[in-house]
Amino acid sequence: MAKTKFEKEQYLKWYENMLLWRRFEEKASQLYIQQRIRGFCHLYIGQEAIVAGAISVLTPDDNMITAYRDHVHPIAKGVAPKAVMAELMAKITGCSKGKGGSMHMFSAEHRFFGGHGIVGGQIPLGAGIAFAEKFKGTKNVTICYMGDGAVRQGALHEAFNMAMLWKLPVIFVIENNFYAMGTSVERTSNVHELYKIGLSYDMPSKAVNGMSCEDVHEATEWAVERARKGDGPSLLEMRTYRYRGHSMSDPAKYRTKDEVETYKQQDPIAVVLSTLQKNKWITDAEIEAFDEKIKAIVEEAVQFAEDSPYPEVEELYKDVYTQADYPYITD
Repeated sequence: MAKTKFEKEQYLKWYENMLLWRRFEEKASQLYIQQRIRGFCHLYIGQEAIVAGAISVLTPDDNMITAYRDHVHPIAKGVAPKAVMAELMAKITGCSKGKGGSMHMFSAEHRFFGGHGIVGGQIPLGAGIAFAEKFKGTKNVTICYMGDGAVRQGALHEAFNMAMLWKLPVIFVIENNFYAMGTSVERTSNVHELYKIGLSYDMPSKAVNGMSCEDVHEATEWAVERARKGDGPSLLEMRTYRYRGHSMSDPAKYRTKDEVETYKQQDPIAVVLSTLQKNKWITDAEIEAFDEKIKAIVEEAVQFAEDSPYPEVEELYKDVYTQADYPYITD
C-alpha cells in the first residue's frame, strides 16, 4: 500500500468533486461554442485542487468569495450544479436569477458571496465579510480568492492593512496560474513570489503547491486554525495552472505547448486517481460508475437549464436595493 497523508474516503471525495467540476466546465465550454451560453466564460479546468483541498477543511458556515472564474466555487459550497448551469444560460432558476451569468454567481444561502467581475473588487469585500463575523462574535472564517493579476490593485493593500490591524478572520488566497489574461507575472511585477506581498504587513504567508489537494488542505487548515483562534488573516499563494485560455475567446498563444504539457503531467484529478489505484482503493468498475454518475448530473443540469424560462422584464427592477437590519442602531 502506498503511503498517504489522508484516508481513502478523503481521496474518493476529492476525486468525485474534481471530476464533477472538470466535466461541468467541459460541458460549459461546449455550450459556449454552440452559443447556448453567451457573454464571457472563464473556465477553472486545471485549478480544481485549490477548491477541493480547501472545501475539505471549511464548514458550511464559513464564507467564500472569489473573482469571475467562479463556476466551481459555488458548487463546492453546496449550490446545485443545475442552478449554476441555469445561471450560465441566464435563466430565472439560476443561482443569481439569471442576472449575473458566468461572472456573477451568488448564493447567500450557501454563504457564497460572488463571483465579481471587477478585478480585485472582491478583496475588500472579503475583508468586510470577515469584519462582520468578528463583529457578531462568530467563529466563522471567510476565504477570499483572487487571481495573480488582482494583486496589482490598490484595494488589496488597503484590505490587507485593515485586516491585519483588526485581526480579521479572513484567508486571502492568490490563485496564481502565472498569467493575468495573457501577461505573465514576470512582466508585471518585481515580486515573483507573490506570497511575499503579505509579509510587508506582517501577515503570515505561504507559497503552496496548488496542484496538490493534500498541500492545499494542510495550508488551509493552518490558516483556518489561526483565524478561528482570533490570530487574524493569512495569505496563501496557490501556484496552479489553467489548461485553457484566460477566457473562451483566448487562444493562449502566449504559452508554449511544452509548458502546458508539463503542467498537464501534474493534473490534480489524475494524481488523486493514481493514489486511489496504487492503494487499491478503487476498481475499474467504480471508476466507470463515477463517470456515469457525474455524466448524469451534468446532463440533468443542462436539461434543467434548457427547460427553465428566462427572467421576465419586471425582474430588472428587483434585487436592486434591500432593506437592511441594523439592530445596534437606535432612533
